[in-house]
Amino acid sequence: MAKNKHTEQEEKQEVEQKACSELETKVAELEEQLGAEKAKVEELEDLKLRQMAEFDNYRRRTNKEKLELMETAGERIFTEMLPLVDDLERAMTAVNTSEDLAALKEGMNLIYQKFLAFLEQNNVKAIETQDCDFSTDEHEAITTFAAGEDKKGKIIDCTQKGYKLGDKVIRFAKVVVGE
Repeated sequence: MAKNKHTEQEEKQEVEQKACSELETKVAELEEQLGAEKAKVEELEDLKLRQMAEFDNYRRRTNKEKLELMETAGERIFTEMLPLVDDLERAMTAVNTSEDLAALKEGMNLIYQKFLAFLEQNNVKAIETQDCDFSTDEHEAITTFAAGEDKKGKIIDCTQKGYKLGDKVIRFAKVVVGE
C-alpha cells in the first residue's frame, strides 16, 4: 500500500509537471504573439506618423502652389492690360494736340473695342439688362418706376452695367425696375 501511495504521488507529480510544462509552453507562445503584436503596433504607429507628416507636407505644398497660382494669374491679367493703358495714354496726348474730332472719336472707339475684346478673352461678360425680367441673382434695383402692366417686373433702365466672370457675378447691374 505504501508503494501504491508512492506511485500515486509520483504520478500526481508527473501530471503536475506535465501541466506546468504545457502552461510554460503556452505562456511562451503567448509572449511571442504579444511581442509580434507589439511590433505590429509600433510599425503601424510609425506608418501613421509618416503619413501624417506626408499629408502635412502635401497640404503646405498645395497651399503654396495655390498662392503662387493666384499671384501669377493676377500678373498675367495686368500684363495683358498694359497695351490698353498705352493706347489710353496715346489717346490722352492726342486729345491735347489734335484738332480732328472724328479721328479722336474713332481712336477712343477702337480702344473701347479692344478693351471689350480683352474682357471677353478673360471670360468676363456683361449682364444682359435690355427688356429682361428683374433677377436678384444678377441685378440690383436702385429704384422702381411706375410703368404699364407689360413693364411690371421688367428692367426699364440700366444705370450701371453688371459683369460676370464665367458664371459668377463680379458686379451686379444697377437697374430701374417697372412696377
